[in-house]
Amino acid sequence: MFVSRSMVSEVITIDKDASVFEAQEKMAAKSIRHLPVVDAENNLIGIVTDRDVRSAMPYELLKEKCDPGKREELARMKVEEIMTRNPKTISPMYTIQDALLMIQKERVGAFPVVDDEGKLRGILSVRDLLRAFINVLGIGQPGTLVGIEVEEKVGQLKKIVDAITEENISFGSVLVARTWEEGKRAVFPYLLTNNVARIKKKMTAMGYKLIDPMDWYLDHLPKKS
Repeated sequence: MFVSRSMVSEVITIDKDASVFEAQEKMAAKSIRHLPVVDAENNLIGIVTDRDVRSAMPYELLKEKCDPGKREELARMKVEEIMTRNPKTISPMYTIQDALLMIQKERVGAFPVVDDEGKLRGILSVRDLLRAFINVLGIGQPGTLVGIEVEEKVGQLKKIVDAITEENISFGSVLVARTWEEGKRAVFPYLLTNNVARIKKKMTAMGYKLIDPMDWYLDHLPKKS
């Protein structure tokens, strides 16, 4: 799935000469946390976040207890003064997997989506990524996640899929992940049923080791020193 299919295309933007108050009002009215800053040709020149706005305003102003003089002074502050220039961006042709890795690496909440000419085409947030992965993984439908440890060799996944399909159970998705043990993989079929007892029994009879997805996750967390 590409970013162009998951991003928000109708982006709320702001001009660099707009006041910080205007940015705050836009964010509050639209319930958003990121405002791309564009020029008259829709070229991206920066981004301003709710954190930028909060940092620019004193606590008293946020609580509407600021004196009129200070408020008037702050009203003259422009978005250009607090925005991040040349922010990290993402291409509409990237995959959502690429976007997820970039968000983890850059530790940002959203990426402006920019084409090869520097034009803003959309914005992709963590919320959009979560929605995309829910759709891809099929976990929006009721079901059960089963964990199976397998040897790392060709044909293992097909054997599992075929065995489950024989029981007339539909798949929401199948994930394959690494384990800490060399030569092993963890297979996680998300099955669109709440009755998986016979599947677990069948997997065990086929010689597979069942694993609890939560235990597997905890095993992969960084260990405390």
